[in-house]
Amino acid sequence: MLIAFYIFAFLAVGGAMSVLLLRNPVYCALSLVGTFFFVAAIFVLLNQEFMAAIQLLIYAGAIMVLFLFVIMLLNLRAEGPRKFHMGLPQILGIGLTVALLAQLASVFVSPKSVMGPMGTYSVERVAREGSVEIVGQLLFTEYVLPFEVISVLLMVSVMGAVVLAKRRPRDEHEGEEEQA
Repeated sequence: MLIAFYIFAFLAVGGAMSVLLLRNPVYCALSLVGTFFFVAAIFVLLNQEFMAAIQLLIYAGAIMVLFLFVIMLLNLRAEGPRKFHMGLPQILGIGLTVALLAQLASVFVSPKSVMGPMGTYSVERVAREGSVEIVGQLLFTEYVLPFEVISVLLMVSVMGAVVLAKRRPRDEHEGEEEQA
């Protein structure tokens, strides 16, 4: 069991690294799908079959279809090498990343970090009621607003990709007309 965990963890990290290192966006998306499958396998090893199913259905299924749709719609190609320069946006991005990692680390180190409001979801209660019921109850009662905001955000991102794809061919045709 431990050996299988290490194998799947190694493959998941390898898939994530290939997402970062590959130049072709389609290959990156396929590597991300592989990473999602390996993470789902880790969930199965941890006896979290529901999380593995959600991982495959939501991320490997729906989200990756959305990513591939956007990649194909925008007609992205592998980019050649380009120079990297450190400007204000890069410095702000690095600063924001460090701040978010510090916030995340403080959450995990804090003694007050518990599941749910005021620690109402102990290990015994989760074992008694089942984690699926608790997740569903939380998702559709206390966290319904963030759930709906994420769905609107995904819809707006698809609409933005369509708008960007519509503008690109028109701009290319205008440049051809000016040259003629």
